[in-house]
Amino acid sequence: MKIYFSDFFDISPDDLEQYGAFNVSLINDLPLFIDPFLLFGSKKPEYQNLHNEILDYLTFLKSKSAEGIDDISQIKSWYIFSEVKQNWFGYSKVGNSGSGLGEKFGRAMSSSMHIVFDDLRKEKVTQSSHLEKAGLFEIGVGKDNISDFTTNLIKHYLLNYTETFAKKFIDPAQLKVVKVDKVYFDYDLERWMPKEFTLPFIFNDFVILTPRDILTKDDNWINSNDLRGDFTRICNSIQNDQLRNEIFNYFQKRLPKPPKNKKNTQKEITQAIQATIRQFPEIIKWYIKQKEENKEGAKNISKQKVQEVETVFIHQISSFVETLLEQTQFYEINPQSSYDEALQRIAFLKQVIETNDGYRLFYIDGKPIKREEDLQIIYRLTWFASDFDINREVNNGRGPVDYAVSKGSKDKTLIEFKLASNSKLKQNLAKQVEIYEQANNTKNSVKVILYFDNSELRKVNKILKELKIENKPDIILIDAGRKTSASNVRQ
Repeated sequence: MKIYFSDFFDISPDDLEQYGAFNVSLINDLPLFIDPFLLFGSKKPEYQNLHNEILDYLTFLKSKSAEGIDDISQIKSWYIFSEVKQNWFGYSKVGNSGSGLGEKFGRAMSSSMHIVFDDLRKEKVTQSSHLEKAGLFEIGVGKDNISDFTTNLIKHYLLNYTETFAKKFIDPAQLKVVKVDKVYFDYDLERWMPKEFTLPFIFNDFVILTPRDILTKDDNWINSNDLRGDFTRICNSIQNDQLRNEIFNYFQKRLPKPPKNKKNTQKEITQAIQATIRQFPEIIKWYIKQKEENKEGAKNISKQKVQEVETVFIHQISSFVETLLEQTQFYEINPQSSYDEALQRIAFLKQVIETNDGYRLFYIDGKPIKREEDLQIIYRLTWFASDFDINREVNNGRGPVDYAVSKGSKDKTLIEFKLASNSKLKQNLAKQVEIYEQANNTKNSVKVILYFDNSELRKVNKILKELKIENKPDIILIDAGRKTSASNVRQ
């Protein structure tokens, strides 16, 4: 069964690993992205060059920002990029199409360059400037924007990297000469230029490979969560006594006085921290200085996160698929409708998870995965060999459902895939899916609830009983708790 790059292009996964490339899924995006800090922190000359090229482009943008950019055409030319969907990374739950960098991002960046990068290439506290600073000022630039921007700025390297591998290992019949837009920036013409490459080609598009050692998951090494979480320690590291005292005084004044015998809420503390950072941007420089001093930590953590993604989304999914292939009935399903298909397929998945060691799919180092986003991607990767379409549903203004299974416009079933530990499970079961059904013109939906232990099962059963839906056939509970090999009893 074909799921990964190596499957579709009939190459050895070992060749990809030795080359240093990640073996992406060509069915669904995987939750990884390029962290620009890993370019800065690497000892490889080619990565250092990429980091410097990013700074070159930021320097150009800052100079234009100082002159004043009022023309939307310039913002579109210099700031707005399509998502590089061909690398098959990102946050899409179905397929590989994301939102990319739009006008909102362009305007936010262009108007704030002089604030964010005030000391660009004139650093006194830090060793270098970093693109990630743009995500620390609350100007509408998030980690997904940083990732997309980085990927576009180093796209020429990724394309050359892929082309070199493709010409050596892939059948020429599976390659195609492709003219790619916005590959490199011509500083004389002040415009992005196209270039041709010979690339792996499938599904009417090319594929880009990415080196494993510049990938991470969840957060950039430089990120706003760490900045706020380490606020006190960062401020204590500031060597200027007067500045340090002014920062703490300002922070204390921004904290509202709590009621008697009460402490400030986390929300109040976070708001006070953010106000202080806006007032004293110097804090960000000292935070980045600490991050720069732990380059090895950045590389080690990213390596661990990439290995976790490989464990769950490649190795364990492959084992899971092999188990399903042994269940011949799984592929003999002949449903009459999308609703039948969804119910029968989930029933077989439930069987494999509960009785055929399929539960192992949901564990890393003995610990359960309890992130709905990851579980939903796992679920999507098991939907193949079916005549039905399974897609992430478009947001109709009332929130998107997890998946819609359909065959034609009149046969659609919605699927919600939830954890028993979800604090809003009762609310979802009571109203949410029914609202989605109305918005999507269907009366069919299936709710799949994954639980990991007896306490979670009791919680779910209590909710179902309170809502008087405990015997509904479209609510399926799956036990992903760990079992002993001898008795199938949860450890």
